[in-house]
Amino acid sequence: MTRSPTPQVLIVGAGPTGLTAACTLLRHGVGVRVVDRRRGPTSAPKALILWSGALEVLDRLETAVAIGERSLPLSGASYWSRGRRIAGLGFGALGGTRFPGPLCVPQPVTEELLYERLIQLGGTVEWSTEAESVTVGAEEATVVLNGPGGDRSTARTRWLIAADGAHSKVREELGIPFEGSTYARDFLLGDGLLAATGPTRLPPAEAQYHLTPDGVLVVVALPEGGHRIFFDLPAGSGEGPPDDAELQKLLDARGPGGWTLTSTAWTSRFRVHTKVAAAFRSGPVFLAGDAAHCHSPAGGQGLNTGVQDGYDLGWKLAAVCAGAEPSLLDSYEAERRPSAVRAVGNADRQTKLWLLRSTVSRFLRDTLLRRLSASGALEKRLVPELAQVDLDLTGSPIVSGTPADGVRPGRRVPDTALSMVYGREADSLHGYVAAGRHTVVVLGVSGTDTAAVRAAETAASRHAGAAGSNVDVLLIRPTDRSDSFSVPAALPAHDVASGRYGTTTQALYVRPDGVVGARVPLDRPGRITELLARIPVGGEQDRVPYVS
Repeated sequence: MTRSPTPQVLIVGAGPTGLTAACTLLRHGVGVRVVDRRRGPTSAPKALILWSGALEVLDRLETAVAIGERSLPLSGASYWSRGRRIAGLGFGALGGTRFPGPLCVPQPVTEELLYERLIQLGGTVEWSTEAESVTVGAEEATVVLNGPGGDRSTARTRWLIAADGAHSKVREELGIPFEGSTYARDFLLGDGLLAATGPTRLPPAEAQYHLTPDGVLVVVALPEGGHRIFFDLPAGSGEGPPDDAELQKLLDARGPGGWTLTSTAWTSRFRVHTKVAAAFRSGPVFLAGDAAHCHSPAGGQGLNTGVQDGYDLGWKLAAVCAGAEPSLLDSYEAERRPSAVRAVGNADRQTKLWLLRSTVSRFLRDTLLRRLSASGALEKRLVPELAQVDLDLTGSPIVSGTPADGVRPGRRVPDTALSMVYGREADSLHGYVAAGRHTVVVLGVSGTDTAAVRAAETAASRHAGAAGSNVDVLLIRPTDRSDSFSVPAALPAHDVASGRYGTTTQALYVRPDGVVGARVPLDRPGRITELLARIPVGGEQDRVPYVS
């Protein structure tokens, strides 16, 4: 047995979650080692939907544009019962984000583009390498790896990320309970070509849910043509992937009639679990993605939640590796586990609506869906939950400050239009912070707000322009006919923009994920120092470069 070099971070699993974490760490200058028991990236389509929150993460990693080019924007969803459309909701109108609606993109595309980005950033994946055992110490984890050809080695690492799926070997080795249940149903799906010969046309860019007394039929259009069809059956209904004849029989029984499955590219039969790990951390080991939570496919939440796990853990580990206090990592479970519980619960509620069987319960469900759809409440409530774009982190241990002027620490920073006067290009605050860096945003109330200028000067002298700095400083001041606007000569190393943002001179710390981590009013000298103390980065000598 050989002993491997000690990496700062070892990631077990190179699916979307592990790749997101790896790319985030590499962008912040932290070396990683990534292993995966598979022989290469997945070819199975599996997860299909990317929502706004995950797309914003992928945008920070510079993969969202390429993903968009290979995806199908979904226009909405509709619900059918007794052969009639009973409810619907539209996608694409979500505000405050560059990604107002979900994209349909098979998981292999997402993995492929994240893997390409990993390679661009200097990373690699050791395929056909499996974690056999894990031993946890106070300051490191020791992992026995079984590589290609049975070559066993021991790796010691300061931090270990377990992104090795729902049957996580790392979670099992740690003895962390996986709490929840398994549906007493088999789920069957197929990706293929459908032909419509009846009066009901195939959905061109939406998800359809046909709710019948015997089970559900879900139909989703695919980006390269064809559709995914999805059914449930009693547990033990069969073995192995379904054939075309079995899928066609179910399509005839639950569909509107006149839909023919002409061919399939991939089929699968599986059981669905709704589970969340009792803990997301054990000392230097963190669980992320399906290793920490698994979902019903309803609403397409699993991959999206995992991508956000990977990014959250990535930027926090990068900060600690650069010298920030290790206590920052306590916030990972405090923030991500409640988010996962909500996502799992959301998917579970939708699935239980599919599985209603009694005449009375189905009538009540259909009536409720019809009324919520007609009032617009279904879209207003469900879409933001599925999008996961503005998670409530107000209870996080690393969030501070009181709300004011629409700013709520622990929530996503509100957007505003910008006209850049000096510095890098951006036409909105969301566009500016999309770079995924730590950002100090100083908000003045006039073009000559001296308190704002002094605060920006203090922040710039501490962070902006320093070699290897991963903190940006942005001064925003409004301008109108009565205000003069100039770029202070003492601030050559930070960005200045014209914009209007509330009525209070204030400063914000915006985290790499776009969440307001701290807020202070600039009502007296020294306040900006209080804010700067909340930024989780190390000293100048510990900083690592940020890679674009």
